[in-house]
Amino acid sequence: MASPDLRAELDLILLQLLGDLEQLEAKRQALNARVEEGWLSLSKARYAMGAKSVGPLQYASHMEPQVRVCTSEAQEGLQKFWMVRAGAQTPEEVGSREAALRRRKGLPRTPEPDSSPAPQNPLKWFGILVPHSLRQAQASFREGLQLAVDMASLQSRISWGRSQLQELQEKLKQLEPRAP
Repeated sequence: MASPDLRAELDLILLQLLGDLEQLEAKRQALNARVEEGWLSLSKARYAMGAKSVGPLQYASHMEPQVRVCTSEAQEGLQKFWMVRAGAQTPEEVGSREAALRRRKGLPRTPEPDSSPAPQNPLKWFGILVPHSLRQAQASFREGLQLAVDMASLQSRISWGRSQLQELQEKLKQLEPRAP
């Protein structure tokens, strides 16, 4: 690869890296704002319902996650993260419940209970009529979780971009003659 082409590619990667860093900083600020907003709404709900009405004693004894974070490796170590709701199925899970061979005649089976029912809304742990501030807190923390997943993808892309930038800089050093 010629030196001008290498420099042009280096410039493109550097511009992409700077854009990603700018996005990461904006998402960090948004995450901080969502978390702060969530805690403030939670404290408003505690004030409205009473300090003992919103606390660890109201949590369910058995909690199920409502979301999970999935990852995939796209190219040369570049990882992408995304969030999946608990009720949604990923493409790998579709069809895994059906057996390959079925007995058409025979005893009728009772349908198997779904092993992973849709998770209950955690707001119901605190009663049926919860204050609006508690719903706002839940929404703020959900938005914050999505921002955290986006930030993880951006950080992965930034790390990948930095490694690409360093490789190109090494190639450029090897191609250029050293001046005395």
